[in-house]
Amino acid sequence: MDVATKKAENKVLAQNKKASHDYFIEDTYECGLVLTGTEIKSLRMGKANLSDSFSTIRNGEAFVHNMHISAFEQGNRNNPDDPTRARKLLLKKMEIRKLLGLAKQEGYTLVPLKVYIRNGFAKLLIGVGRGKKQFDKRETAAKKDAERDIQRALREKQKVAR
Repeated sequence: MDVATKKAENKVLAQNKKASHDYFIEDTYECGLVLTGTEIKSLRMGKANLSDSFSTIRNGEAFVHNMHISAFEQGNRNNPDDPTRARKLLLKKMEIRKLLGLAKQEGYTLVPLKVYIRNGFAKLLIGVGRGKKQFDKRETAAKKDAERDIQRALREKQKVAR
């Protein structure tokens, strides 16, 4: 396998940018996705959207809901009808039990973070997140602004020193 193929293998296909804004992500888990028909082709083309998606656990199985994978243009009758259907997640039984225990705690939820390809298989990174309050969001934004100002000042100081 050459270097270009390896880079393409670990490329992030879709990312939930709202997740870090709305949640404190405390733990992450990598899980496989059960896809049907030509969904993997659409996913490889980057036609996926994770915003407004969420994960649940029912009957000892994990699912991701509202994850939008567009239909493949050159598809056939194997194209799924519903692009936002619930997709099963592949996790070990112990991981599912652990996630179920964490998700049942007050204020915690399972948030899909990003979709990528690893070793030819589609993977979904889900995080256990605790919801942020409005003042937490303002505090996080203020920290980012302060850090950005510090970095800018350091860059300017380095330019002057030269």
